[in-house]
Amino acid sequence: MKKIGISLLVVLLSSMNFVIAQDQATNDNGSKWQFRLRGIVVTPDESADIEAIGGDASISTTVVPELDISYFFDENWSVELILATTKHDVEAVGTSAGDIDLGHVWLLPPTLTGQYHFTGGDLVPYLGAGFNLTLFYGVDEGPVADDVDYDTSIGYALQGGFDYMLNDKWFLNVDVKKLFLSTDATIDATTALGATVGADVDINPWIIGFGVGVKL
Repeated sequence: MKKIGISLLVVLLSSMNFVIAQDQATNDNGSKWQFRLRGIVVTPDESADIEAIGGDASISTTVVPELDISYFFDENWSVELILATTKHDVEAVGTSAGDIDLGHVWLLPPTLTGQYHFTGGDLVPYLGAGFNLTLFYGVDEGPVADDVDYDTSIGYALQGGFDYMLNDKWFLNVDVKKLFLSTDATIDATTALGATVGADVDINPWIIGFGVGVKL
C-alpha cells in the first residue's frame, strides 16, 4: 500500500508539472492560474467493521483552512489541487468491551480534481471529479490501546460549487466535496484486552467550504 501511495503521489506531482508545461491557456480574464483560500467543515460519514469485538467507529467533525490551486486549460476546463490537513478524534463505539477512546489522528489528503466551469456571468458554477491520496500521521492512540496504525488510503472525490465574481480578479467561493476513502486500522490493545484487533474503517467525509479566490 505504501508503494502504491508513493506512486500516486508521483502521479499528482507529474500532473501539476504537465499543466505547467502546457502552452499558454486562459480563463475569462486572461489568467491561467487561480488560487482559493477556504474555511472548510470536514464531517466524516463513518462506518467500521471491527474484528472480534464488533461495534462501529465515531470520528469527529473538524474545521480547518484549505488552500486550492487551479490551472485553466481554457475558460471552462481546469484541474485543481486541494491541500489541507485535519485532526480527528476517534472512538470505537458499541463494542463488546464498551466504548473505546482511540485518541486522535491527523489526515493529509491531497486531492486532484478535473473541473468544468459554466461561464457566462458573475456566477460561475462548476462540477469536478478526481482522486485523493490520504496519509495518516500524528497518531495518539488514547488511554486504552497500546498502539493504533492506519494504512494509507487511495480513493475518489466528487465536487461541486460556484465562484461569484466581485471583479475581474477577485471572487467569493462556495464548495462541496465528497471524498470516498477508507483505511485498514490495526489496534494493539494487548494490555487492556489481551489482543490486537483489526478494523476496516470507511471515513467518506463531506467537506463544505466557504472562501475567497484570486486569478493570477
